[in-house]
Amino acid sequence: MGLYDLIKTKFAGDPAASAVLAAAEGTAQDSPQVRELAEVLEAEQAADPAFGERLRAEWERAADGQRAESGGVANRISGSVGGNVLQARDIEGDITF
Repeated sequence: MGLYDLIKTKFAGDPAASAVLAAAEGTAQDSPQVRELAEVLEAEQAADPAFGERLRAEWERAADGQRAESGGVANRISGSVGGNVLQARDIEGDITF
Protein backbone atom coordinates (compact mmCIF):
# COMPACT_ATOMS: atom_id res chain seq x y z
CA MET A 1 0.00 0.00 0.00
CA GLY A 2 1.36 3.43 -0.89
CA LEU A 3 1.41 6.53 1.28
CA TYR A 4 -1.65 8.12 -0.31
CA ASP A 5 -3.63 4.88 -0.13
CA LEU A 6 -2.72 4.42 3.54
CA ILE A 7 -4.01 7.89 4.39
CA LYS A 8 -7.09 7.55 2.19
CA THR A 9 -7.97 4.23 3.84
CA LYS A 10 -7.48 5.73 7.31
CA PHE A 11 -9.74 8.67 6.45
CA ALA A 12 -12.40 6.54 4.69
CA GLY A 13 -14.81 6.63 7.64
CA ASP A 14 -14.29 10.34 8.32
CA PRO A 15 -15.86 12.65 5.72
CA ALA A 16 -14.17 15.77 7.17
CA ALA A 17 -10.69 14.20 7.06
CA SER A 18 -11.37 12.84 3.56
CA ALA A 19 -12.31 16.36 2.44
CA VAL A 20 -9.05 17.72 3.87
CA LEU A 21 -7.08 15.08 1.95
CA ALA A 22 -8.94 15.85 -1.28
CA ALA A 23 -8.40 19.60 -0.83
CA ALA A 24 -4.64 19.13 -0.37
CA GLU A 25 -4.25 16.94 -3.43
CA GLY A 26 -2.21 18.69 -6.12
CA THR A 27 -1.55 21.86 -4.11
CA ALA A 28 1.85 23.34 -3.27
CA GLN A 29 3.76 21.98 -0.28
CA ASP A 30 3.38 25.25 1.59
CA SER A 31 -0.33 25.70 0.83
CA PRO A 32 -2.91 26.13 3.60
CA GLN A 33 -4.53 22.87 2.46
CA VAL A 34 -1.33 20.89 2.99
CA ARG A 35 -0.80 22.53 6.39
CA GLU A 36 -4.33 21.53 7.37
CA LEU A 37 -3.68 17.96 6.19
CA ALA A 38 -0.50 17.89 8.29
CA GLU A 39 -2.51 18.95 11.34
CA VAL A 40 -5.12 16.25 10.75
CA LEU A 41 -2.40 13.62 10.26
CA GLU A 42 -0.67 14.75 13.44
CA ALA A 43 -3.93 14.33 15.39
CA GLU A 44 -4.53 10.91 13.82
CA GLN A 45 -1.03 9.76 14.80
CA ALA A 46 -1.58 10.92 18.38
CA ALA A 47 -4.88 9.06 18.56
CA ASP A 48 -3.57 5.94 16.79
CA PRO A 49 0.17 5.34 17.34
CA ALA A 50 0.09 2.20 15.17
CA PHE A 51 -1.14 4.32 12.27
CA GLY A 52 1.65 6.80 13.00
CA GLU A 53 4.23 4.02 12.74
CA ARG A 54 2.78 2.79 9.43
CA LEU A 55 2.64 6.36 8.13
CA ARG A 56 6.29 7.03 8.97
CA ALA A 57 7.39 3.70 7.48
CA GLU A 58 5.48 4.40 4.26
CA TRP A 59 6.90 7.94 4.13
CA GLU A 60 10.43 6.54 4.39
CA ARG A 61 9.69 4.02 1.63
CA ALA A 62 8.38 6.79 -0.61
CA ALA A 63 11.39 8.99 0.13
CA ASP A 64 13.76 6.10 -0.63
CA GLY A 65 12.38 6.02 -4.16
CA GLN A 66 13.72 9.54 -4.70
CA ARG A 67 17.37 8.75 -4.02
CA ALA A 68 20.03 8.60 -6.71
CA GLU A 69 22.51 5.75 -6.59
CA SER A 70 26.13 5.89 -7.80
CA GLY A 71 25.99 8.47 -10.53
CA GLY A 72 22.23 8.42 -10.96
CA VAL A 73 19.88 11.39 -10.91
CA ALA A 74 16.72 11.90 -8.89
CA ASN A 75 14.64 14.82 -10.13
CA ARG A 76 11.53 16.02 -8.36
CA ILE A 77 9.27 19.00 -8.93
CA SER A 78 6.78 20.05 -6.31
CA GLY A 79 4.12 22.71 -6.45
CA SER A 80 3.06 24.79 -9.40
CA VAL A 81 5.36 25.43 -12.33
CA GLY A 82 4.57 28.47 -14.42
CA GLY A 83 7.29 28.15 -17.02
CA ASN A 84 9.72 25.74 -18.58
CA VAL A 85 11.38 23.03 -16.54
CA LEU A 86 14.49 21.11 -17.45
CA GLN A 87 15.57 18.06 -15.50
CA ALA A 88 18.82 16.52 -16.58
CA ARG A 89 22.07 15.04 -15.47
CA ASP A 90 24.70 15.56 -18.14
CA ILE A 91 24.13 18.17 -20.81
CA GLU A 92 26.43 18.65 -23.76
CA GLY A 93 25.66 21.65 -25.92
CA ASP A 94 23.06 24.38 -25.77
CA ILE A 95 19.55 24.26 -24.40
CA THR A 96 16.78 26.29 -25.99
CA PHE A 97 13.15 26.56 -25.00
